[in-house]
Amino acid sequence: MNPNRQIAVLLAQTAILAAFAAAELFGEPSGTLRLGLLALLALTTGLLISYGLRTHTMLKQLTAELRRALDGNRKTRLLAKRDRGWSEAIFTVNELLEELERVQIEAVRSQTARKRLLSGISHDIRTPLTSIIGYVDALMDGAFPSEQEKRDCLAIVSRKSNDLKALIDEIFTMAKLDADELPHKPELLDMAELARESLIAFLPELNGAGMELEIRIPDERLPVVADRLGLSRMIGNLLKNACTYGHAGKMLGIGLEQDESARTYKLLIWDRGPGIPKDELAYIFERTYRGDPSRNPGSGGSGLGLAIALALAVKNGGQLQAESDPWVKTTFSLTIPMYDVESQQKR
Repeated sequence: MNPNRQIAVLLAQTAILAAFAAAELFGEPSGTLRLGLLALLALTTGLLISYGLRTHTMLKQLTAELRRALDGNRKTRLLAKRDRGWSEAIFTVNELLEELERVQIEAVRSQTARKRLLSGISHDIRTPLTSIIGYVDALMDGAFPSEQEKRDCLAIVSRKSNDLKALIDEIFTMAKLDADELPHKPELLDMAELARESLIAFLPELNGAGMELEIRIPDERLPVVADRLGLSRMIGNLLKNACTYGHAGKMLGIGLEQDESARTYKLLIWDRGPGIPKDELAYIFERTYRGDPSRNPGSGGSGLGLAIALALAVKNGGQLQAESDPWVKTTFSLTIPMYDVESQQKR
């Protein structure tokens, strides 16, 4: 019985009682009338009691189903009733249950990702630290008698120490980005010049990886407003990612394009390495993502580089995307708004 019918029954009962009162007031009611009114009163009372019992039963069923959902049964859903009022309530409850399921799945996924991140970072810290301790102990024990061996050993210690420092810097950078505490000082920059500077700073690593370089940076000035350190770091992270995971392709490219209609520049960094599977492209900017070690043996990496690059791109008003055709071309593209010099000068 829906609420409108319940009201109708209550009105009927009121009318019956009013009829009794009128009969009593204006004269003794006949036995037939009295019996008829009593029958109607009993019928309407029975309907209300029946409705109350049905309501109580349905509420017990709803409570039991909701308890199942709270106990962890994420697939619990309530069955719709023919009663319109109940159907609307059940539909709303089912929407809440679907949202609860989504939140629970996301919480489990987030917890798993956090554990994987901490495990990966612990391994990345422990590996170079163990190596450093081993070489220092060997030096102290006189395991390297010649000066050349000592220099070689110290060179390894220095490289491992720098790797460890870079990892710690990434962790602190990500933490500051999460807390919105990373310094951000927008200024007028030449995007083309900034790309060239970032590439020059990265040349030693590219040469060490034996990669050919393809450059498509225009000579003209490409003005943008952004934080110099943040944008430089983002470009550096993308170059490092291409060098680390794409070195097997023996080629790295960097270019800049203009889109006059959209009033944006697009920075492109690509390689011809093993690339990224299509089913992983949606996750590569998550801080816990790491490429399949079987495709990139010995690549290492904390999994934070691309997450930091994305956060820095967004912080500077840009968008970062990726597309990949394994062993053909894997491209990361940063789209960032142009700075309209002429328009600003007219103001």
